Amino acid sequence: MRILADISEIGQAVEENVGVDEVKIAIRVAALILIGVPLCFAIARGIGKLSKKQFGVHNGQLIQKVLLFAGVIGIAITIMLEFGFKLGAFLGAAGIASVAIGFASQTSLSNIISGIFLYGEKPFEVGDIIKVGGTTGVVLSIDLLSVKLRQFDNQFVRIPNETMIKTEVSNITKFPIRRVDINVGVAYNSDVNKVIRTLKTTADENPFSLDDPSPIIIFQGFGDSSLNFMIGAWCERTQFLDLKNSLMRDIKDKFDQEGIEIPFPQRVVHMEHSNKPSND
Repeated sequence: MRILADISEIGQAVEENVGVDEVKIAIRVAALILIGVPLCFAIARGIGKLSKKQFGVHNGQLIQKVLLFAGVIGIAITIMLEFGFKLGAFLGAAGIASVAIGFASQTSLSNIISGIFLYGEKPFEVGDIIKVGGTTGVVLSIDLLSVKLRQFDNQFVRIPNETMIKTEVSNITKFPIRRVDINVGVAYNSDVNKVIRTLKTTADENPFSLDDPSPIIIFQGFGDSSLNFMIGAWCERTQFLDLKNSLMRDIKDKFDQEGIEIPFPQRVVHMEHSNKPSND
């Protein structure tokens, strides 16, 4: 009977030790989730802010995402090790799964490769205004799979990186200054030299128009109902709309003051009367 009692005590001790180990594992896993994950987000965000100041928004976002991804993956692997998973078997399974996923998601792989080219080439950065096909907007982020834009009517647009590589992309805010081009038509009886002087004076007097480069006036040719001119005035890129709106108003006011007519389309119809006698 004494032997049976000793065996029972040993079994209870083993059960107590097993229970203690499970509690310790649960505590460590909870600490990793509750403390480790928020800490990863905080560290990645902090380093990301410093990187944006040192290397620009574009590179700062990339560094922040890489650090966050690496930290979360590290915590996930640590949790699996706590539960007794074999790291070698896990990495082998992950390698096989990655090959299978790669074949099944060739489009995503193409977008990732295109994203790497975008990061290296840097045709635009976060905050630039770009035009892709018929879509124009502000670049919110440049990710491995896609580029996110915010259009001027506050719509969100996601464009795959592969499309960005294959499509013509215009970076509207790449350079510090832009030129506003406005086409103007005047009546055929207008004095061409007077029109050119009036347009030049209008551009020079506009507060948003730069003196250097100076505005240009081009006599484009003869239209169906008008003599066609183009006025091109330079401005800082942030004042593009201000210059365009104000310059168009100024041109209309100046033309009214100088008696220069802006014609509307006209058609002349010639009627021919037949001299043949009627059969009646």
